[in-house]
Amino acid sequence: MRDLRDRLLNAAGDILVRLLYRVRVWGAENIPARGPALLASNHVSGLDGLLIRRCVPAARVLMSAESASCPAWLERLLRAAGTETAESAQRRLDEGGVVVVFPEGEVTRTGALLPFRWAPAGLPAEAAVIPAYLDLPVGALFGFRGGRLLGRPTGLRRTAVIAFGRPLPGGTSAAELRQAVMELGAEAAGLRHGPRDRLERRFIAAAKRHWSGLALADSSGRELSFGRALTGALLLADWLRRWRRGERMVGIVLPATAGAALANAAVLLSGKIPVNLNFTAGHEAMQAAVGRCGLKTLLSSRAFLEKAGLAEMPGMVLWEDLLGALTARRRIAAALMARLVPTRWLEGMYGGRGVDEPATVIFSSGSTGEPKGVVLSHRNIASNIDSLLKIFPLEPGDRALGVLPFFHVFGLTCALWFPLSCGVTAIYHPSPMDARAVGELAARYRAALLMATPTFFSHYLRRCRPEEFRWLRWAIAGGEKLAPALARAFREKFGLELLEGYGATEMSPVVAVNAPDAPGGQETQRGHKPGTVGRPIPGVAVRVVDPASGEPLPAGCQGLLLVKGPNRMVGYLDEPERTARALREGWYVTGDIASLDEEGFLTIADRLARFSKIGGEMVPHVRVEQTLSELLEGAPCAVMAVPDPERGERLVALYTRREVSPAELWRRLNQTSLPKLWIPKCENLYWVEELPPPLASGKLDLRRLRALAREMAGLRRDAAAGC
Repeated sequence: MRDLRDRLLNAAGDILVRLLYRVRVWGAENIPARGPALLASNHVSGLDGLLIRRCVPAARVLMSAESASCPAWLERLLRAAGTETAESAQRRLDEGGVVVVFPEGEVTRTGALLPFRWAPAGLPAEAAVIPAYLDLPVGALFGFRGGRLLGRPTGLRRTAVIAFGRPLPGGTSAAELRQAVMELGAEAAGLRHGPRDRLERRFIAAAKRHWSGLALADSSGRELSFGRALTGALLLADWLRRWRRGERMVGIVLPATAGAALANAAVLLSGKIPVNLNFTAGHEAMQAAVGRCGLKTLLSSRAFLEKAGLAEMPGMVLWEDLLGALTARRRIAAALMARLVPTRWLEGMYGGRGVDEPATVIFSSGSTGEPKGVVLSHRNIASNIDSLLKIFPLEPGDRALGVLPFFHVFGLTCALWFPLSCGVTAIYHPSPMDARAVGELAARYRAALLMATPTFFSHYLRRCRPEEFRWLRWAIAGGEKLAPALARAFREKFGLELLEGYGATEMSPVVAVNAPDAPGGQETQRGHKPGTVGRPIPGVAVRVVDPASGEPLPAGCQGLLLVKGPNRMVGYLDEPERTARALREGWYVTGDIASLDEEGFLTIADRLARFSKIGGEMVPHVRVEQTLSELLEGAPCAVMAVPDPERGERLVALYTRREVSPAELWRRLNQTSLPKLWIPKCENLYWVEELPPPLASGKLDLRRLRALAREMAGLRRDAAAGC
């Protein structure tokens, strides 16, 4: 009877898995035919053991401590379906069996890969260690979402990916095993998308599900429901199809507004590629981007051009003229189609055909060199969205406040497609420096999420009231280094952690981000570590290597950062040689110096280009800038390197606090803990009226800063006075 019961429970477990998921397997050739073997996997839900045993029926599962938090019926099911205690698992290995373990020790509640508490020690000499990775959809049964255990799934028959890596030796350390599992996750995440999982299809599905819900709003007072947004996008898409046949790309010259979001969706629905042009970069830069992409049509607005002082460009179609040309008959037809045509049919009519086709071209800000046209596919952006949703579980009815322009990838992915593809309201304001308007919007719409750069958050800190940000659950800073003083002041004023993240245009963009700590379970799971940019998001792998040899470095060591995942770019537009230089065996070479600690938190030191080699030692500019900022009580400052005939290069510091003389600042610097080699000479400290304004992305304009530093360094005889 007991054997019959176990068989029935085993069959029930298999049926449950089949009802919940369509399982895709990667690396099936690495599944051991026989033991002794240990399968080491990440832990994302209470059903992980059942999922792995569906691929490896002979395996037994070492029950994690998290099983104690599952319902009693599930615990009995897991035991009958092949779970083991630590003692019986060891006996099974000794007898040549296959055992599944979860080295994290508990199900992740932060969404990221936790530290590994267990290493494969004490194994039989002939035993193989097989890394495995489970990539489950958001809302998986008995997983955690927003720190809450889900007792029912948020969808059925969604894709679950199980990846198996190559065998590792028995003496593998916990850190090496975690690295192997993380890298395997980058492979697994690439399989979560179907061949037609495109952004415009996600928008259609979200709009049909949340028809009457608020989709778009902006500071002009314009509000659009999902139904109206879909209708407007279809109307514009039909116009583009009819009058702009044969054009592969369409330019968009608009700030972050509801109209700009609508234009981006419409261009994709028309089967073309939207290119948001950086209108703050100057006429020549815009013309260069137009030429590189072969743009013949540019969507813009007369009101915006007049307000921004921009001249009309050839091929511009102005929003005001376009709306006047759309007949009532076409408006009614678009509304009926959006409302009545079933989702699948509408996706077939307007959704593109391939998930790996380009979704946009982003021209990098050019803060350190010539802007590059970065081609991002639908898979790139969609995978970034899916990973972010596992860490920041937005729900329908939540509101995301977007202040970053769509020509910056942070704004395009996180402020446009992240909310629109999830059925979440997106609120826009075109001027991120306008702190008063941003605060008013946050309060009026009860925004739950705000993403911006530290430069913009510093303005909100000074001008926004605590009650305006009372509804925020997440405030995320990226694009540049977050100063500890800013993070501390933000927490004290608003009672909310300012979570630092890190990304790159080439990675669509998010690579790593801090998350709120998750209480519960055995102990609070740490998601946030000040001074770091957080852990890599699910499906993204990082590796720190020696810049010269390319060899991986151990935890805690600084080196060149490599990253990979399905969010990695297709390449640079029409620049195969530059693309080849940026990619190394599937990894994107970031050009950043970083370190990865034993808990999996990533720390970015600076750009490799922002280190100076002086006296044989690498001197980080950002570290010197942070010390200067503290001495100057937060006044803007910058450290750059200029050529030096004797030492190759020397440091130059620019600062804006007039009442502090170079001699006094130099004296204060020498009283800090900075190494003497890192301190600029007194004659290389320069007061300036102001620093060059930041780029539209909020980043420092390093090119203009470098030019200013070289210009000031030519006046050494003036600066030397009094030093």
